[in-house]
Amino acid sequence: MDIQGKSAIITGGASGLGQAAARSLVAKGAKVTLFDLNEEACIATVNELGSDNASYAIVDVTDEESVTKGISKAKAAYGELHIVVNCAGIGPPSKVIDREGNPLPLEKFKQIVNINLFGTFNVLRLAAAEMAKNEPLNSDNGRGVIINVASVAAFDGQIGQPAYAASKAGVHGMTLPVARELARYGIRVNTIAPGLFMTPLANSLPDEAVKALGAAVEFPKRLGDPSEFAHLVVCMAENDYFNGETVRLDGSIRMAAK
Repeated sequence: MDIQGKSAIITGGASGLGQAAARSLVAKGAKVTLFDLNEEACIATVNELGSDNASYAIVDVTDEESVTKGISKAKAAYGELHIVVNCAGIGPPSKVIDREGNPLPLEKFKQIVNINLFGTFNVLRLAAAEMAKNEPLNSDNGRGVIINVASVAAFDGQIGQPAYAASKAGVHGMTLPVARELARYGIRVNTIAPGLFMTPLANSLPDEAVKALGAAVEFPKRLGDPSEFAHLVVCMAENDYFNGETVRLDGSIRMAAK
């Protein structure tokens, strides 16, 4: 896919990995709509990218009406939808049994799965229905690409991550079946499973803590830069033979149990 002039939606697009993806897609000539709940961060990101290149919608990814309105806003601004990057997610740690012997509240588990897995699928299904209406973009009859975000926790889940690991494993698990189904419409589906990256959370940690985390990475011994994540997003969007895959982007780290 030639990204120039294409329209993209990025959930969680006002910070972290989503914001980095927005920057790289705009640099390639795309028009992006940020889906996020933080309006102040959305406005700042749109100002950075330029109002000719970016817009935003306050969207709750778990709510059908909210996502539908956001997609309608993106289409009104830029026409057909061609690229979706699902970065929205949360990951607060919670053990199955806490130090006092209390079980993890079921609602807390549900909340994480609801945002990370159900929210990703909610955006995916509604966006795919719009992409299927597009005119073919190339001789392969391609109409768009959806890029979901899992985590290495899907494969190396640590103690205290039952909900997060389960939700991200679900994102990985639906990649191939959804790619197979949407192939008839010329819509590709891929997933990125990031390792340890310099997200806003990592930026808030002391330097020594960041160095310790980076030391756990095989090579290079540092946290990933969000631009490296964004580079893979661009590659997945541009390469029309890239389909149905989950790719770890993690410096070869394998997470320890804790």
